[in-house]
Amino acid sequence: MTSRLHLVALSCTILLAGCRSEAAPTSDAPAVAAASDLEAGRYLVEVGGCNDCHAVGYVESNGALPDSLWLMGSPVGFRGPWGTSYAKNLRLTTHQLTEDQWVARLQAGGLPPMPWPAVRALSDADARAVYRFVRSLGPAGELAPRPVGPDAEPATPYFDFVPQHLDRLAAPADSAAG
Repeated sequence: MTSRLHLVALSCTILLAGCRSEAAPTSDAPAVAAASDLEAGRYLVEVGGCNDCHAVGYVESNGALPDSLWLMGSPVGFRGPWGTSYAKNLRLTTHQLTEDQWVARLQAGGLPPMPWPAVRALSDADARAVYRFVRSLGPAGELAPRPVGPDAEPATPYFDFVPQHLDRLAAPADSAAG
């Protein structure tokens, strides 16, 4: 009986360890193959949609914004249950951090709606390539506003990330009904 309890306890421990929400270390993850780090970084910025939030006018221009205006953040916030967050000026950020600090910051995460799980999945090589590309653009622009807590009204425009009319969602179909 005691060995059975130990087996159950061990099984539960293994099961719970497998359910951790932390991202696995990324140093061994695959990296983008490119002729240079700058080319890889540019590619990752483009396919990662970084400019969608971090470059004012990028989406509206259908991606035709010149590189000189890329990744300078936005004064328009994203408001949700976490408060109001802003897309940072990554060009200034990369000039305030070392490459190692940048990689650590990406692994640490932050506020929504930044897709932190996807960012944490970057290999170290890819995170460093993004850093090198963004840094190559040079410092430009202004700092983004600081985040605002959930109980405070932001002084800037913002997108409202609170779902409306959830009562309009269809009830889940009864899977037993076939």
